[in-house]
Amino acid sequence: MKKLRAGVVGVGYLGQFHAEKYANMDGVELVGVADIDAARSEEIARRFETEACSDYRALFGKVDLVSIVVPTSDHFAVSRAFLMRDVDILIEKPMTTTLEEADELIDIAESRGLLIQVGQLERFNSAAVPLRDIVERPMFIESHRLSIFKNRCTDVSVVLDLMIHDIDIILSLVKSEVRSIHAAGIPAVSEHADIANARLEFATGCVANVTASRISTKNERKLRLFQRDAYISVDFAGCGITIIRKNGENRDACLIPGMQIEQKSFCGGDSLEDELTAFVHSVRRREVPEVTGEMGRDALRVALSVMSQIRAANKRFLGM
Repeated sequence: MKKLRAGVVGVGYLGQFHAEKYANMDGVELVGVADIDAARSEEIARRFETEACSDYRALFGKVDLVSIVVPTSDHFAVSRAFLMRDVDILIEKPMTTTLEEADELIDIAESRGLLIQVGQLERFNSAAVPLRDIVERPMFIESHRLSIFKNRCTDVSVVLDLMIHDIDIILSLVKSEVRSIHAAGIPAVSEHADIANARLEFATGCVANVTASRISTKNERKLRLFQRDAYISVDFAGCGITIIRKNGENRDACLIPGMQIEQKSFCGGDSLEDELTAFVHSVRRREVPEVTGEMGRDALRVALSVMSQIRAANKRFLGM
């Protein structure tokens, strides 16, 4: 089997792990890493025995696929450059800063027969994958994604930093048009919203209440769903699912009379490795990626709408 040639553009905190996964992956050769910080590029290249460059264009003609892990503001330009040179790309979330940029990348990829996968990492969480077979027609969803403050990713709103993970998962489960959005949020330690809440109402009647904070006193990544036959609680951090269903038998045999509680644990997975393995698989077999450019655009559209409402509300009430 011929090895696929991989590259990574942007080898900061997250990009270094992309490089590590490709370097250790069967059927893949990490041929180079690029970063505007030449010293950082050299450091990562030495660690994984590959080529270093400070200009990503040095990878043109050398790679079959590339992970783009640069700041969000640079996603479009770097992604477009590789697509125009017939390279399949994995773009870290959020896909781009505007829908127009996302549409252009999708159009270029489609016209040239190329693949775009968007790095919605939580889709590959070992507790998220089984949800496809458990969730049928959700009526109400509640999510909380809370993080202790870290002095990175504050160049974008918490909506694009954290909430977009849950937006993407919710869209994939509900599979319905978003009819209305009501949102609020405030900047606390950065220039952008650090705490945000959004209520999404879908054409099916499903309602999702989504909360994200990056200035919490604890880390939490949880999703709760209610559907006609079950209540489902997902702990992404603990990789576990709790399912409570009606049970006509043994009404007194459960903590909740008439209900059956089932707990599933899926610990031990590596979401990033699974994500990159799926990307490589799609590239090799020319198959539709798990998280397509269109899916990334859909999540971005909702996220941008949430951000727009937050800005409008803050202008009215806070004079910001």
